[in-house]
Amino acid sequence: MRLLLTSLAIHLIYSQALDIIRNNGVLQIVNKELSPDGFSRPTVLAGTSAGSATFPGPLIQGNKGDTFNIDVVDSLTDTTMNRTTSIHWHGLFQEHTNWADGPSFVTQCPIAPENSFLYRFAVPDQAGTYWYHSHLGVQYCDGLRGPFVVYDPHDPQAYMYDVDDENTVITLADWYHPKAFQVLAHGAAVSNATLINGQGRYPGGPDASLAVVNVQAGKRYRFRLISMSCDPNYLFSIDGHNLTVIESDGVSTTPVTVNQIQIYAAQRYSFVLTANQPVGNYWIRASPNTQLAGTPANDPFANGINSAILRYNGAPNADPVTIAPSSSGVIGITESLIHPLQNPGAPGSPYPGGAYVLNLTLGFNAGAFTVNNHSFVSPSVPVLLQILSGTQPAQNLLPEGSVFGLQKNEVYEININGGTAPGGPHPFHLHGHNFDVIKSFDSSEYNFKNPVRRDTTPVAAGETTTIRFVTDNPGPWFLHCHIDFHLAAGLAVVMAEDVPDVKSNNPVPLEWDALCPIYDNLKPDQL
Repeated sequence: MRLLLTSLAIHLIYSQALDIIRNNGVLQIVNKELSPDGFSRPTVLAGTSAGSATFPGPLIQGNKGDTFNIDVVDSLTDTTMNRTTSIHWHGLFQEHTNWADGPSFVTQCPIAPENSFLYRFAVPDQAGTYWYHSHLGVQYCDGLRGPFVVYDPHDPQAYMYDVDDENTVITLADWYHPKAFQVLAHGAAVSNATLINGQGRYPGGPDASLAVVNVQAGKRYRFRLISMSCDPNYLFSIDGHNLTVIESDGVSTTPVTVNQIQIYAAQRYSFVLTANQPVGNYWIRASPNTQLAGTPANDPFANGINSAILRYNGAPNADPVTIAPSSSGVIGITESLIHPLQNPGAPGSPYPGGAYVLNLTLGFNAGAFTVNNHSFVSPSVPVLLQILSGTQPAQNLLPEGSVFGLQKNEVYEININGGTAPGGPHPFHLHGHNFDVIKSFDSSEYNFKNPVRRDTTPVAAGETTTIRFVTDNPGPWFLHCHIDFHLAAGLAVVMAEDVPDVKSNNPVPLEWDALCPIYDNLKPDQL
């Protein structure tokens, strides 16, 4: 059966449909040479086995209410890249399992090479489109990223689509020919290729295979679009087709129909596409805000770069000849158009300042990003371990100046001003929560009635983005820019939520206790 599926994937679909973990499984982390765009380079990859590891990693799937057991096995050997690792399950709240959230030196010590760690967590009340990635340095930019979907057997919008399966997941990723630490050292990141479902081309490169997404005329498809980007945001579209958005970052939304989606690093959207056009091939386009190195002037899709193919059953095996809509014909998505389908409305009082207020200002100094004049530098002892070891006042937690204490069961309003931080907009992600964006980065208006609810939202230079959430999930939760190179340069803080109740709400397993002693005894070439 595996041979049959592999043959089918080569001709029809993309590799992630082959490697699936349903609820429980092993995630092998390995080094491997890979050439998804025709250029071979060493990578860090995930697979259900060492041999199956590829990019993106396996699709992890389950249902709302399920428990997941993912045994991450570190088999990394390449000493020119990090050999340790940790995995973050992006967008999942980790209620009572803060220890399984994944960010290195916030909630755990990294997993050592030739060791494993079992992430066990429940997803009692979430459904939607998520993903997972390394949360150590800039490791995920070398390839360790994959999709994670939690299905709702009682999805209130199931009537809108006919197909929603592993073949309707679409991943977008920037791909670099140098190793990620080299990109970080260079400064401003410029990717070499855009990979859609793990395939793409680079300017001046060979005609590498493009991803093909297959549809049948007359059917309605729920596509789950995931930005696994390390840096750029993308303008995503499919020639000749409308996209009806019904989810943002795991939150069902009232339907809104567009023909282009701007998606920032780490964001996700579900959209319904009706296959109502003549049988044929149609370009899928994902144009990065920073064009690929060597992109021809005024032609961001030359020779199939930044592209994949939507192919109707019965269409020839050929590149499309379709044309993107003119700029005047673009109908784009903005956060002001997105409203939660269920329980809309921000917590707190319906005016600015109608909650506990925390003001954060972004900056840049001497090559490092700052938040309120402090650059985040990972502590030697994870924040969670500091708390469990008895450090209670948040102001005593390390790193100094980067940890903010939040009282339990209160509404917090965080104003994030982009300040002088370059390279934006900066997609800010809060672990452990969704939040209501009562003021988006591109609007001067406040919305308390039905603002977009999500877990990642942009922050622009000199502008303020305002979010609200309820502190009902004890633990230290990372709040950071999801441009991974910016995070590595300090653009992050920790929200230490309800510190007195962290220990009782998050009992840690013995395997977690063992992570730091093992890590602390590693030699430099094992890190």
